Amino acid sequence: MIDTLVALSRKYGSDPRMVIAGGGNTSCKTADKLWVKASGHALATIGEDGFAVLDRAKLAPMGTKTYSSDPAEREAQVKDDLAAACITKDRRPSVETSLHDAMDFTYVVHLHPTLVSGLMCSVGAAQKCAELFPDALYIEYTDPGYTLFRKVYDRIQAWKAAKGREPQVIFLQNHGIFVGADSAEEIDAIYSGIMSKLEACVSPLPEGDVAPEDWAVEVLPAVRQYLSREGRGLKTLKVTRNALTDTFMGCPKCFSAVAGPFTPDEIVYCKSEYIFLADDDPQQLPAKAEAAIEEYVARRGHTPKVLLIKGIGLVAVGDNAKNAGIITDVFLDAMKVAFYSRSFGGVHAMEQAWIDFIDNWEVENYRRKVAGGSSAGRVEGKTIIVTGAAQGFGEGIARELMAQGANIVVADLNEAVGAATAESFNAIAKNNRAIFVKTNVADMDSLHGLIRTTLLNFGALDVFISNAGVLRAGGLEVMTPENFEFVTNINYKAYFFCAKVASHVMRIQTAADPQYFADIVQVNSKSGLRGSKANFAYAGGKFGGIGLTQSFALELAPFRVKVNSICPGNFYDGPLWSNPENGLFVQYLAAGKVPGAKTVQDVKDYYLAQVPMRKGCNPADVTKAILYAIEQTGETGQAIPVTGGQVMLA
Repeated sequence: MIDTLVALSRKYGSDPRMVIAGGGNTSCKTADKLWVKASGHALATIGEDGFAVLDRAKLAPMGTKTYSSDPAEREAQVKDDLAAACITKDRRPSVETSLHDAMDFTYVVHLHPTLVSGLMCSVGAAQKCAELFPDALYIEYTDPGYTLFRKVYDRIQAWKAAKGREPQVIFLQNHGIFVGADSAEEIDAIYSGIMSKLEACVSPLPEGDVAPEDWAVEVLPAVRQYLSREGRGLKTLKVTRNALTDTFMGCPKCFSAVAGPFTPDEIVYCKSEYIFLADDDPQQLPAKAEAAIEEYVARRGHTPKVLLIKGIGLVAVGDNAKNAGIITDVFLDAMKVAFYSRSFGGVHAMEQAWIDFIDNWEVENYRRKVAGGSSAGRVEGKTIIVTGAAQGFGEGIARELMAQGANIVVADLNEAVGAATAESFNAIAKNNRAIFVKTNVADMDSLHGLIRTTLLNFGALDVFISNAGVLRAGGLEVMTPENFEFVTNINYKAYFFCAKVASHVMRIQTAADPQYFADIVQVNSKSGLRGSKANFAYAGGKFGGIGLTQSFALELAPFRVKVNSICPGNFYDGPLWSNPENGLFVQYLAAGKVPGAKTVQDVKDYYLAQVPMRKGCNPADVTKAILYAIEQTGETGQAIPVTGGQVMLA
């Protein structure tokens, strides 16, 4: 039976038409025990250990027991009784546990399908529900918890007395639906019939993506920083614009249809009030956003979770990338609900008293806390672009920063490898996220595209790591002008391009927050600190890079944008050095850089002997230096060696 419940839960939990943000809950029961989804577990991925097990003999008296008339005291008493009935003490049972027990079916599946919400959150909910589903029990909106349970319990008893049987379908106004049956097949059949009837009643959703306006890149960095300042913590933004969002963003009247929440879940994840911004002059939007955000925070005591900016789209404001993704999903679903409700007389948002109850309800605050997640890395909440991060040194640096809580943008020309790298980062992510953007660092248009994609996904650029680099070894006799130009374009000229596009965004952010610092970090080389025999193209570009770093640092210091270079020693285990076909060991052997060397191992031994600490540099070593450069606020224009003592600064 539990295997069937797990399969049923995963089936519905992985269907975005039925469940958003891990909502809903499922259960199964015997005469003695009830298995119900535990709080904090998502249906899509739930296993047997995601269900709380309760003693039904201890649950049964809750239907007729008299609790305190004081709401806070009553909810505490109910919570204590649920805890006493819970056999698995390490799992907090779903808030709807008693409702699951009250429905006398083996399986009960409670969901929030978008189509159902379109009906339940409409002004014609009761009448249309009676027409379409005459054999279903309809419950007017009631505050969740014991009050809702007791109303449903009493109505079930009345239904049974009148009809001699249990209701299998219970619709809850502005909440969702419960379906009970003694088999998974019957659950499926009931849900399929409900969805088919509702689909026949509504118009298709507007479809098609719409690109945010080009000026979005000038507005989003400022908005992110207004949201993050005054000790509020770095926020992550996620932008979505499509035909559906534009339906509700054409004017204030259009926005009014989604201006209030429709369900308790929407309040949990998106709060209950949203900001709409529009102006014919986009240059006025940052000032409007600042005023609206500060007024909102002063009045409500927290930052808004949802901004709708005409011309940009739905802007989800998360405490982290995971949170921003959930907010996006939930509010897009609310927009679908508002659209579907047009077929049932128009929207019926939650009333203020209902909203106040959810906002202050301890159980919903617990769900909000679980959904938010928690972690504490050294670059938590920062968004970092790493060029050349598909593989090698850049991949290692990006992976280390991902583990420290950053959102990572893998910028690289190698599309297949870069996409796989970002995917591997997300497999180890906590509340952060990685994306891949195909990028040619020697092309300004490509870099502008990189910045735009970064801002639409995260809302900010806190650190730009210019890591992409190339090397063509050879002395004056063998170095071709073409190879020299290739190395110089990537290692020197492209660093200027990167600093140019990155600093523009960073200056917008620092202007919006006087306590905020941003960073440009060039991954240079020990060859940028001293010459390199038969390697002048590479060393020359790196020397020039340090000159750029110092010059950029002087220019950007007044804007609190720090610019530093990290100068690693040799990463002997990476492909740059160890590739058996064209790695540096092979190239240096062919170029005769190491006198008397006859094998690749001779070349490697020669280089290790020059390092006092007898070790090569690795991405973890370099990342520690990068983290230092980011965390400190008293140095800029520095070239920090990470060479095992091979190069020491005077």
